[in-house]
Amino acid sequence: MNKNEEYGKKAHLLIPAGAHTYSRTDEVFPGNAPKVIERSKGVYTWDVDGNEYIDYGMACRSVTVGYDYDRISEAAIRQIHNGNTASKASKIEVEAAEMMCSLFPWVDMVKFAKNGSTVTSAATKLARAYTGKKYIARCREHAFFSYDDWFIGSTVMNAGVPEEIQDLTLQFSFNDIESVHNLFERYKGEIAALIMEPCDTEEPTDHFLQKVRELCTEYGVVYILDEMITGFRWDLQGACKYYGVEPDLVTFGKGMANGFSVAALGGKRDIMDLGGLTPGKERVFLISTTHGAEMSSLGALVETINVYKELNVTDHIWNMGRRLVKGFTEIAKEYSLQDYIYVEGAECSPNLVVCGKDKKASFEYRTVFLQEMLKAGILMPYIAIAYQHTEKEIDRTLDAARGAMKVLGDALNADAAQFIEGNVIKPVFRKYN
Repeated sequence: MNKNEEYGKKAHLLIPAGAHTYSRTDEVFPGNAPKVIERSKGVYTWDVDGNEYIDYGMACRSVTVGYDYDRISEAAIRQIHNGNTASKASKIEVEAAEMMCSLFPWVDMVKFAKNGSTVTSAATKLARAYTGKKYIARCREHAFFSYDDWFIGSTVMNAGVPEEIQDLTLQFSFNDIESVHNLFERYKGEIAALIMEPCDTEEPTDHFLQKVRELCTEYGVVYILDEMITGFRWDLQGACKYYGVEPDLVTFGKGMANGFSVAALGGKRDIMDLGGLTPGKERVFLISTTHGAEMSSLGALVETINVYKELNVTDHIWNMGRRLVKGFTEIAKEYSLQDYIYVEGAECSPNLVVCGKDKKASFEYRTVFLQEMLKAGILMPYIAIAYQHTEKEIDRTLDAARGAMKVLGDALNADAAQFIEGNVIKPVFRKYN
């Protein structure tokens, strides 16, 4: 038994699903993917058997500069030596809050936490307290907002969530302004907040974000934009700046500290201050976490923002994304596979689509392609480009894609099952194991 098998078996014995994030579990990767990672540096990752991969998962998209980027790691370590936590608000806590409020014109106050679910749930609570209404409208096409009941109850994995809570979350469709308007009319005066990502795999069209802004203002609904993925990737000021829209509340996480555990809720003072200490106001228990303002993570956040400013990180991510998209498109055309494998969405975060014989997205044929990429040393559960992905890594990836697309073409002319060497990739959100 090699170390991957040994540690993989231990992981499933000791940890439900074998990992602490469902998108890290074995079932969402091909069978030849590494079971357990030992270390990562830059955009390379090594499993416990020492196998090296160019990584495009980048820790669930949370690493946008590069693993263990020296300046950022050293900034975190300096804060560890300051004690890493304190009995009162720390100096770096105030400095990080000041930097966030200065960076985003639509953020007057900010609250830090350790993960995205905490801040999106806090945003919905604030919206309910601010409006006195109970319903939350969320975008049905956007995959994940929180592990809390208000969101999970609206998915097929709603086991353990009471129906009464499930019924409080409503759904609308992205780029369909009529679906938003109809929802607001049907539940007029009852919706506290609308939450969505500014962009997921599909970019907003026909001023959709701005039209939603207008409807939220008209109907008295708090407009929450979740920048967990788009923030610090589309632009240093996020997709709100890139698309020109101003939310009432905004949430961040993932790339904001280059993989260190920090998330943030920010927004307008009159809403955010409900969680404060203004005399005479009813108290709202917003976010209160012992480690939410951990000094090492906030030191990493401040230094990450400095790195972004000095090195034009987002420009580089866009440029490498364009190079990868162009290469994928050209290779697919060479093999006459452009209808079966393509990338869509914003080029700073391209979405890879692999189709079956019916030209519809297929987990079986996606498994074939990603399995072959792994054989060439490319770990690509999805495409999350970081600053340390350079032309060298992109070109090596395209070389691997050329071989993988050839095998994909062979599989399309036969049967995917003949080419799959392990499990078929499965989606996270499904009713049964």
